Amino acid sequence: MNHIGKEHGWPPTNREQFDADTTPKGAYFMGSPQEIIDKILMQHEWFKHDRLGLQFSVGTLPHDKIMKAIELYGTVVKPAIDKALPGA
Repeated sequence: MNHIGKEHGWPPTNREQFDADTTPKGAYFMGSPQEIIDKILMQHEWFKHDRLGLQFSVGTLPHDKIMKAIELYGTVVKPAIDKALPGA
Protein backbone atom coordinates (compact mmCIF):
# COMPACT_ATOMS: atom_id res chain seq x y z
CA MET A 1 0.00 0.00 0.00
CA ASN A 2 2.85 2.37 0.67
CA HIS A 3 4.12 2.05 -2.91
CA ILE A 4 0.68 2.65 -4.42
CA GLY A 5 -0.08 5.32 -1.83
CA LYS A 6 3.09 7.22 -2.63
CA GLU A 7 2.01 7.39 -6.29
CA HIS A 8 -1.29 8.92 -5.15
CA GLY A 9 0.15 11.24 -2.52
CA TRP A 10 -1.20 9.24 0.43
CA PRO A 11 0.73 9.06 3.69
CA PRO A 12 2.46 5.77 4.48
CA THR A 13 0.53 3.18 6.47
CA ASN A 14 1.89 1.62 9.62
CA ARG A 15 1.59 -1.77 11.29
CA GLU A 16 -1.23 -0.60 13.55
CA GLN A 17 -3.33 0.42 10.53
CA PHE A 18 -2.57 -2.85 8.75
CA ASP A 19 -3.54 -4.89 11.80
CA ALA A 20 -6.81 -2.95 12.11
CA ASP A 21 -7.63 -3.68 8.47
CA THR A 22 -7.15 -7.42 9.01
CA THR A 23 -9.73 -7.66 11.81
CA PRO A 24 -13.24 -8.96 11.16
CA LYS A 25 -14.46 -5.36 10.80
CA GLY A 26 -11.48 -4.25 8.70
CA ALA A 27 -11.15 -3.88 4.94
CA TYR A 28 -8.86 -6.82 4.17
CA PHE A 29 -10.09 -10.36 3.61
CA MET A 30 -7.27 -12.36 5.15
CA GLY A 31 -7.28 -15.59 7.13
CA SER A 32 -8.70 -19.06 7.00
CA PRO A 33 -11.63 -19.95 4.75
CA GLN A 34 -13.90 -19.88 7.82
CA GLU A 35 -12.71 -16.40 8.76
CA ILE A 36 -13.49 -15.21 5.22
CA ILE A 37 -16.92 -16.87 5.33
CA ASP A 38 -17.67 -15.21 8.68
CA LYS A 39 -16.56 -11.82 7.41
CA ILE A 40 -18.64 -12.04 4.23
CA LEU A 41 -21.73 -13.07 6.21
CA MET A 42 -21.18 -10.30 8.76
CA GLN A 43 -20.84 -7.72 6.01
CA HIS A 44 -23.95 -9.11 4.32
CA GLU A 45 -25.87 -8.47 7.54
CA TRP A 46 -24.67 -4.85 7.47
CA PHE A 47 -24.95 -4.04 3.77
CA LYS A 48 -27.38 -6.62 2.32
CA HIS A 49 -25.14 -6.75 -0.75
CA ASP A 50 -25.63 -9.41 -3.41
CA ARG A 51 -22.16 -9.22 -4.97
CA LEU A 52 -18.61 -9.29 -3.70
CA GLY A 53 -15.53 -8.33 -5.64
CA LEU A 54 -12.18 -9.50 -4.34
CA GLN A 55 -8.67 -8.81 -5.52
CA PHE A 56 -6.34 -11.59 -4.47
CA SER A 57 -3.04 -9.77 -4.82
CA VAL A 58 -1.32 -6.75 -6.27
CA GLY A 59 1.58 -8.75 -7.62
CA THR A 60 3.20 -9.47 -4.27
CA LEU A 61 2.19 -13.09 -3.64
CA PRO A 62 3.77 -16.07 -5.36
CA HIS A 63 1.59 -17.59 -8.09
CA ASP A 64 1.09 -20.89 -6.24
CA LYS A 65 -0.30 -19.08 -3.18
CA ILE A 66 -2.72 -17.06 -5.30
CA MET A 67 -3.88 -20.23 -7.02
CA LYS A 68 -4.43 -21.92 -3.65
CA ALA A 69 -6.45 -18.92 -2.42
CA ILE A 70 -8.62 -19.03 -5.56
CA GLU A 71 -9.10 -22.77 -5.11
CA LEU A 72 -10.16 -22.37 -1.47
CA TYR A 73 -12.52 -19.56 -2.38
CA GLY A 74 -14.19 -21.66 -5.07
CA THR A 75 -14.34 -24.96 -3.17
CA VAL A 76 -14.92 -23.85 0.44
CA VAL A 77 -15.91 -20.19 0.77
CA LYS A 78 -18.36 -19.74 -2.12
CA PRO A 79 -20.30 -22.96 -1.45
CA ALA A 80 -20.65 -22.00 2.24
CA ILE A 81 -21.92 -18.52 1.32
CA ASP A 82 -24.37 -19.99 -1.18
CA LYS A 83 -25.68 -22.37 1.50
CA ALA A 84 -25.97 -19.63 4.12
CA LEU A 85 -27.58 -17.11 1.74
CA PRO A 86 -29.69 -19.06 -0.76
CA GLY A 87 -31.01 -16.79 -3.46
CA ALA A 88 -29.01 -13.78 -2.26
